[in-house]
Amino acid sequence: MTNLKMNFDEYIPLRDLVFKTLREAIITGDLKPGERLMEIKLANELGVSRTPVREAIRKLELEGLVIMTARKGAEVAPINEKDLREVLEIRKALESLACQLACRNADDESIEKLRLANKEVINAVKDNNVELITQTDVEFHEVIYEITRNQRLIQMLHQLKEHIFRYRLEYIKEMKNRNSIVDEHNRIIEAIVDGSVRNAKREIERHIEVQEKYILNTLSGEK
Repeated sequence: MTNLKMNFDEYIPLRDLVFKTLREAIITGDLKPGERLMEIKLANELGVSRTPVREAIRKLELEGLVIMTARKGAEVAPINEKDLREVLEIRKALESLACQLACRNADDESIEKLRLANKEVINAVKDNNVELITQTDVEFHEVIYEITRNQRLIQMLHQLKEHIFRYRLEYIKEMKNRNSIVDEHNRIIEAIVDGSVRNAKREIERHIEVQEKYILNTLSGEK
């Protein structure tokens, strides 16, 4: 098991800190799908009693990030094909709308922000840093959300953010040509620059479909 670190904050209840720490470890892949969550071991590692760990595990089970089995107890939920399809289906619809609005609202400043965000992805790819590539990819898409100026849409996309991060990380971890992410981003940018709603929606949908296909192939054992 990866060494877990918890940042103590006197204003946040201990059970919430434990929950946040374990949740982040699952989403980022530090705690891997199928890994057992043993209360005593986690409590010792985090420097807390078993009670907040037990409470955190129950909350994680409600979120679908942990499953309970009769023989093994608590373990990190596997990457589930059904959940993947559902999450990416929603993401595709919302980001397609985001690109449509971005085509309408983009100005020179926002386009420059998009280009700079993609440069950060390029640098992360050069460093071969999987977690940084994943984070910079998230930040690129968040610039698109910002351009929409639709706070309700932004809020809905942020609610999906952490579920998407887990799948995104798995995709980037396994893919061979990570420069393709940069190329796909460039095509999205150019479509928004041109104000072509049709092209922007097509490119964002392809971008998400590539991720879905790659993860599904990985889940089925194909490469």
